[in-house]
Amino acid sequence: MKKAIAPIIVALIATQFSMAASPKKWTLSECIDYAMANNITLKQSRLTVRSANEDIKQSKSELLPSLGFSTNHSAGYRPWVNTGISTVTNGTVSTSVNKTYYNGSYGISASWTVWNGNQNRNNLKLSKLEAQQAMLDSAATANDIKEQIAQLYIQILYLNEAINANRQSYEASLKNEEQGSTMLELGKMSKADVAQLSAQTAQDKYNIVEAESNLAQYKLQLKQLLEITDDVEFDVAIPTASDIAALGDIPSLNSVYEAALVTRPEIRNSKLAVESSDLNIAVAKAGHLPTISMTGNVGTSTTSMNSKDWGKQIQTNFDASIGATLSIPIFDNRSTKTAINKAKIAREQSLLELQDKQKELYSTIEGYWLDALTNQQKFKAARISLESEQASYELLSEQFRLGLKNIAELMTGKANLMKAKQDMLQSKYMTILNQQLLKFYKGETLYF
Repeated sequence: MKKAIAPIIVALIATQFSMAASPKKWTLSECIDYAMANNITLKQSRLTVRSANEDIKQSKSELLPSLGFSTNHSAGYRPWVNTGISTVTNGTVSTSVNKTYYNGSYGISASWTVWNGNQNRNNLKLSKLEAQQAMLDSAATANDIKEQIAQLYIQILYLNEAINANRQSYEASLKNEEQGSTMLELGKMSKADVAQLSAQTAQDKYNIVEAESNLAQYKLQLKQLLEITDDVEFDVAIPTASDIAALGDIPSLNSVYEAALVTRPEIRNSKLAVESSDLNIAVAKAGHLPTISMTGNVGTSTTSMNSKDWGKQIQTNFDASIGATLSIPIFDNRSTKTAINKAKIAREQSLLELQDKQKELYSTIEGYWLDALTNQQKFKAARISLESEQASYELLSEQFRLGLKNIAELMTGKANLMKAKQDMLQSKYMTILNQQLLKFYKGETLYF
């Protein structure tokens, strides 16, 4: 019984060790989630949001009065003073001359801008809009990163399947080379033809190595985008990408664009920029309006040259005042008018930037839509072509083994088969990528 259990324990330990040694395979959603939490560019954009929120708090505080306490203390020296303070004690008059003296003052002051043409309130609204824009900038950065991850991920899926196709081609070349060697021994093939078969095998091996190198490069780019800087091996999970996914419906161009106009953060940001420019015009116009402010002061002072004690001086010298100021601009060397005109120009620029963003968005969506439509049609044609080339190559291989076809015809058929496979794989994955990007621009989640 113990002898039967021992191999099972050893197998379990080996399995656990193998699982621990194998690298984590990242799904697309895991890659996106990790990047959203760790990408440095995205972290920087979030710091900008935090800074904008601090500006809101500052703008709110501008609506409140300011209050401050101040005190001043000084010591002086009068070397040529001959008179001093006389005091009478038990009928005796004594005089003291103090050449050094000390002064102290204490004050509390407050000021409050009651009204300045609503400039401070408009500045608060501007701060809130700028905070929203910072958040939308961060969201746009996140979307860009998600797109990059999706593009890298689909390239990895494509190359992974392309490597498998190259390996199949390599195995077929090995069989052809073995068949050629047998035919050479039988005198049915020349050494030159066998050398061509060997060269084809070597070329297929080179294609595998090149594809694996490209795959490693894309994985490295994805790893860097995720800000994974350690030396742990990085790999991705390979989902099954069925042909049905590539043959799925492609959303209409207008439906994607209309949804994107509402959901995409770059468009919403540009619209907020127009609102901000309207507020900037109102702020600039406030330069023509009066300003009403109030001030208040409470203070007292003490000095060593006074015979009264410190507390009595504080009470005697106490002073309080309150005042109001009305400031009316009359002539400001055209600074206010210039500010208004420049704010209006900035608004026109914001409107043009909004139009440009909308045009750029439409161009991007149209590109993805055309790519999806074109590659789907290519994929449908490539599937038929692949079936035809596969059947043709199988027939050529059989005829080659029977000596009915020469080496040139066999290699041509094999090259046509590989091209059909590569065309089918490329159009398949490009269709899936562009389909997902179109859905992403509609506001849906990326997934494969």
